Amino acid sequence: MYTLTAHSPAPNLQVMKSLICMTPGRMECTEVPEPPVKEGHVVLRINTIGICGTDLHAFEGTQPFFRYPRVLGHELSGEIAAGAANGFSDGERVTFLPYFHCGTCIACRNGKSNCCMNLDVCGVHIDGGMAEYYSVPVSHLVHGDGLTDEQLALVEPLAIGAHGIRRAAVAPGEPVLVMGAGPIGLAAMSFAIIAGAKVIAMDVRESRLAYAAARLPLTARLNPLDPETPEKLAAITHREMAPVVIDATGNLAAIRQGFHYMAHGGRYVLIGLQKEDISFSHPEFHKREGTLMSSRNATRDDFERVIRSIRDGSVDPLSWITHRLPFSEAAGRFSSLLDPAGEVVKAMIAF
Repeated sequence: MYTLTAHSPAPNLQVMKSLICMTPGRMECTEVPEPPVKEGHVVLRINTIGICGTDLHAFEGTQPFFRYPRVLGHELSGEIAAGAANGFSDGERVTFLPYFHCGTCIACRNGKSNCCMNLDVCGVHIDGGMAEYYSVPVSHLVHGDGLTDEQLALVEPLAIGAHGIRRAAVAPGEPVLVMGAGPIGLAAMSFAIIAGAKVIAMDVRESRLAYAAARLPLTARLNPLDPETPEKLAAITHREMAPVVIDATGNLAAIRQGFHYMAHGGRYVLIGLQKEDISFSHPEFHKREGTLMSSRNATRDDFERVIRSIRDGSVDPLSWITHRLPFSEAAGRFSSLLDPAGEVVKAMIAF
């Protein structure tokens, strides 16, 4: 058992409420044991939870690397309820890196803990934080630096986009085509703009494109369902196509089409993830001397950059929130978040 601080007025609990995805399409709110205090960990009292594409894909049964039942959730903010150490204080508002790495494999040794060979991602490989309390290694905590709970819960998806743009090594003035105008796409667009790029947004939903255009200084917006889209992209890029293509859809058809949008010498970064094999024309890719990269998760540097960017106003993720759900209602409303008619961009759960 642990004792809650003055910052956490709830009584000392033996059990807590948690949202569990039992099987595809079935979410339950149930009571589970609260996490114990253990060496090298803190217990967080969770305040805000972002619902991401990974959570929704798990709910609909299309998420790779996934087993049921599973507590979802890795976009989290909370307060330290017990176990504070290493410069952190009880009651401090924080977020954390939800990718638990081994520290010894080749990726970790080379500073790429985000793609550790033995990686456990919260809410995917291990139970996540859609619960009242959650145990986190102290080593993975990130200071909140005065950000609000909602801002802190949005750091992780922003860091995913920031990491992808860093992988692409975007240069000032370069056209960057971002496929997918959901939260990760918006994050990638935001950090491409910060890098000085000319951002072209692409999505099959005109409402998503309008949403992005109202919040970001886009160079252009395109719909891949328009048969003239390749020609329009060629015209925008002076017939050179896009030096950088970013996939933030996780859609196989979109990923395959993205190869056709690449400039000669271009870079194609896959942030989105899907289950199937990817096929493309080797001669077409070869003659472009194209570079294909995946972008997995994010690093502490990405998290800290995002926090600085929110603090200095370079990005404003709060404007992306379209739906707010109380924890008590979240299980019953999860399926509605998949309905395109709901125009969900970013949904947040709050206690």
